[in-house]
Amino acid sequence: MSKKKLKRYNHQAWVPIRLFLRFLLKTIGFTLLVRLDHVEGHENIPEEGPVIFLINHIAFVDPIAVLFVAKRDIVPLAKMEVYEIPFLGVFPRLWGVIPIKRDEIDRSAIRQALEVLKAGECLLVAPEGTRGDGLQRGRDGAAYLASRSGASIVPVAIEGTVGFPVFRTDKRWKQPGAHIRFGKPFRYKPEFSHAKGETLKKMTDEAMYVLAKTLPEHRRGEYADFSRASEDTLE
Repeated sequence: MSKKKLKRYNHQAWVPIRLFLRFLLKTIGFTLLVRLDHVEGHENIPEEGPVIFLINHIAFVDPIAVLFVAKRDIVPLAKMEVYEIPFLGVFPRLWGVIPIKRDEIDRSAIRQALEVLKAGECLLVAPEGTRGDGLQRGRDGAAYLASRSGASIVPVAIEGTVGFPVFRTDKRWKQPGAHIRFGKPFRYKPEFSHAKGETLKKMTDEAMYVLAKTLPEHRRGEYADFSRASEDTLE
């Protein structure tokens, strides 16, 4: 039995529905549910070409916040369970979020993600694979995708999203809100375009240290010791 051929990513086909969803985010989502205090580093987002937004993940709303404030259209990667959330699960489907099967190599998700990057568009990846107060050991997916596609990686530091979403009547709304910072983009050196095994793990750690340097100390977690950081695989 032959494998089902992967449908190529057609960015223009997604534009109308994402424009509508952005309208909902602007008029409802962030107006009512999330307080956004500060965004910086927009100038660090490449205006064209494939990009992977590499985020720290501390709260449910983090990817949504980045989608809202980034200048470019972004396709997030998310655990498959987001499709199953009652009512809210329809929005990831409408946006075209790429679902990932956790704790296994999801080749279908990898192929879909590479198609997005091949089209010159953007992905959002939470490399830890779960939420936490500080950075946990990164998984190799982002490094694999970036090295195979030649995409730029933009580290995105997120702070102040814990406790959201809430309605404006909640006392959390009166406290400091979300702060999002886009760091300077970087790439892997071309000679690592087919890296595997321990080399790929090293590439992952090097990207994670770049992300950690954009974060406050209490968010750096596993990557707090910068004396262990290297940039051997980075341009």
